[in-house]
Amino acid sequence: MPNASTRPKRGRRTRRQPREDPARNELVSRSLESAQQCLFNQDYGTAFVHYLLVLNLAPMLKDFARESFRFTLFKWADELDSVGRVQDLFNCFEQALELFPADEVILNSMGEHLFRMGFRDEAAGHFHKALKLKPDYPEARENFYRVANWLVERWHFLMLNDHGRNQKYQQAIQKAVERGCNTVLDIGTGTGILGMCAKKAGAAEVFACELSKTMYELACEVVTANGMKGGINILHKKSMDMEVPKDIPHRVSLVVTETVDAGLFGEGIIESLIHAWHHLLLPPQITDDIMSLEPSKTGRVIPAGATVFGMAVESVEIRRHHRLCVSEVGGLSLEAVGQLHSPVSCTADADDSMEPYTTERLSRIPGGYTALTEPFRALDIDFNNVKELEGLSSRETQRLHLPVTKEGNLDALAVWFQLHLDQESSLSTGPKEDTCWEQAIYPIQNPNSVALRPGDQLVVDVSCRDAFLRLCSIAVVRDGHEIRLDPHYSTNPNPTATAAPTPAAAPTPAPTPESELCSALAGLQTHQSPPREVCVLECSEIALLNNRHYHQSFNQALDTLLTGLALAKENSSSVGPANPTTTTTTTGTTTPSPSAATTAAKDPNDDLLYFLDVSEGFSLLPLMAARHSHVKAYSSVEKSQHQDVLRRLAGANGVHERRLEFWLNQANEEDQAVLKRPSREKLWSAIVLDCVETCGLIRQRLMEKASLASCLLEEGGRVFPERIVLYGMLVESDTLLLESAVQGQEPTLGFNIAPFINQFTVPVHVFLDFSTLDCRHLSESVELFVLDLMKASANYTNREVKVRATSSGRVTAVPFWYQIQLDPEVSVSTLSRDSHWKQAAVVLQPSLEVRAGDWVCLAVQLRKSSISMSARIDSEDASAGGSPLSP
Repeated sequence: MPNASTRPKRGRRTRRQPREDPARNELVSRSLESAQQCLFNQDYGTAFVHYLLVLNLAPMLKDFARESFRFTLFKWADELDSVGRVQDLFNCFEQALELFPADEVILNSMGEHLFRMGFRDEAAGHFHKALKLKPDYPEARENFYRVANWLVERWHFLMLNDHGRNQKYQQAIQKAVERGCNTVLDIGTGTGILGMCAKKAGAAEVFACELSKTMYELACEVVTANGMKGGINILHKKSMDMEVPKDIPHRVSLVVTETVDAGLFGEGIIESLIHAWHHLLLPPQITDDIMSLEPSKTGRVIPAGATVFGMAVESVEIRRHHRLCVSEVGGLSLEAVGQLHSPVSCTADADDSMEPYTTERLSRIPGGYTALTEPFRALDIDFNNVKELEGLSSRETQRLHLPVTKEGNLDALAVWFQLHLDQESSLSTGPKEDTCWEQAIYPIQNPNSVALRPGDQLVVDVSCRDAFLRLCSIAVVRDGHEIRLDPHYSTNPNPTATAAPTPAAAPTPAPTPESELCSALAGLQTHQSPPREVCVLECSEIALLNNRHYHQSFNQALDTLLTGLALAKENSSSVGPANPTTTTTTTGTTTPSPSAATTAAKDPNDDLLYFLDVSEGFSLLPLMAARHSHVKAYSSVEKSQHQDVLRRLAGANGVHERRLEFWLNQANEEDQAVLKRPSREKLWSAIVLDCVETCGLIRQRLMEKASLASCLLEEGGRVFPERIVLYGMLVESDTLLLESAVQGQEPTLGFNIAPFINQFTVPVHVFLDFSTLDCRHLSESVELFVLDLMKASANYTNREVKVRATSSGRVTAVPFWYQIQLDPEVSVSTLSRDSHWKQAAVVLQPSLEVRAGDWVCLAVQLRKSSISMSARIDSEDASAGGSPLSP
């Protein structure tokens, strides 16, 4: 029985409220007041410090001060960014996120700074967190889409959708494991698919490494979801930094990898395999008989090797992106431009900043291509021979003489390879194969056209300097005479050895007295002139220079505007009193009138028209404007080499040096504002904005720039372009689906990968060539959206457009392009064949089934530079055309 005399237990004492601290409250109050005063004075750094103090001492004020704190942080971050104080900038953001760890706006802003500075993995993490906190946050969504294109490149989707390639890799790995290779290292694991193939085949131990943080985290998720977390050890590391036993307990018997690019060696497979053979793999087999040695005691690599092929091609599309093809555009002679190169070259004088090759999918290149030679065998490599790998960079240059089989202009060497997974299975990346691979393109940089004809021999040097595959067209042999294409090449690339001809290459012809004489004459000069410096432009900039229609259109629009403004100024200045030269005073004497004195002392610059071009990259538009005698033009070209080219062209075209200036040279180092008055008293007559990115998207912050530009114009001035009209079309395209996401309900090789990598699906596909896209047109083209750069208030953010289906099918995407209207009479299209712009497409998820005659409602939204669309069948009777909706 309980003790009835026991005193009842006391209840828990109520916690006392913290005592008010008058001194703390006073400090908080004064600091808050000081922060607000500093904001008023635009002293953002001091204001930020005061806000940190206030919010750390009084967390209950966070909701009250959140907006002001954000504003202060962003302004102070911009100042720190402008003066290069990067570490201080990120310290401020980290302090802000300690106070507001779940603030999607701060997370997104920090991600933007990280992305601009090249920290793409970290930026993606911040955008992803912001979207998790607020899934409908448009700025974070747009930023995440942009960075996703960098972090998970579109070829990941293509490869995972390439069932033939996946099955061949799986079979090769399964055979190797079954033959005794029971310890496996997957180098550059990506999604983890090859490592999982090894584990599924029965490998006892599987290791994998991945350098990209995003792909490493993705692979960890995929492996865990497929029940292999304990069976595959994934390292966030470069394979060349791995050691035994620090990273893996012992050497492995099999390395699997696909760290190859279109040029085979561009992703560093040679260096990584040399390191693997020395530090991570068991010793190689010393015999070709696979069954003669115990595989568990020797090492091998999948793929086992590769054979590289090539051919000479003619392609207008390649030509216009890599060398100047015109001598005049927009009324400007380009004779004085000198030698222009794209940043793609492996000639003897190419520096380290040049890439040896670019890539193209020849089967989809606009305008097609013509093979001028038969395919030739350029190189063989055995990945299981470490001595061969180590000797690749020092391998003697191989000189090939290729018979020309078809007449045409030599524009490039196209290269592909056959990847030998093992002795029985291989993959080809050739242009006629149904493959996810592009081909490597070695463009001809010779400023003059190189016309080939049957009977000629093209001389090509093949080397692997710096472990990059390099092919250089150096000469053409015609009728026994050698015509040099590269003036820096030597007559014999290997004085001590001559490369043996390949099966597809013709033997080197013996020199004749005539050919020796021609070669000697080619090396002589009648006068010694200093070599002109080569100017390097981006491929898109060279394509723009070659676009005659673009420059003619701008020239026409500029002439109309500038001539009209000059005439208006001339008419206004001629209006004055009846007797502009004298006036009679009250005493009867005659004196010069004030207007006459003013006219006599008038500044000649008062009648000038001011032109500003703030478009990205190299532009001739300021020169075209400066040819008008009454115009002073400003260019935004930054690189001194490019400025020198414009000065040379100005002199050659009769433009006085004082009529062309470089706008960014006028700004102070701390002045970040490109759009401002030409001087305190002047306004611009015309401002050119760069509206569309080469990839096919609207440039970021375009409308903000247009609003500011229109405020800086004189009466009658104009922003170029004045309007942008967005056009689109309904299409059915499996290609766009395959390049956008892993397709189908079935797992990839039995593994659940799609839900994880499809998180990085981006609904807008960029760098699209609509003219060669494999698709069915399901409608006519239709106007989707209009942006008025002269009247920002007239724009809208949402529009519904009704499109009639002309064919039955499945609407998978809406490709779009722009009609850029310079004035009411003149426009240029980003869809034209000679455009330097590519197109883009919104991929619809899910697709929409339509029948011929159906009306499809497209809801189009443009927020900042992000375009989104959704589609549905219109159940009501519809009429053609679209109507703006409320923003």
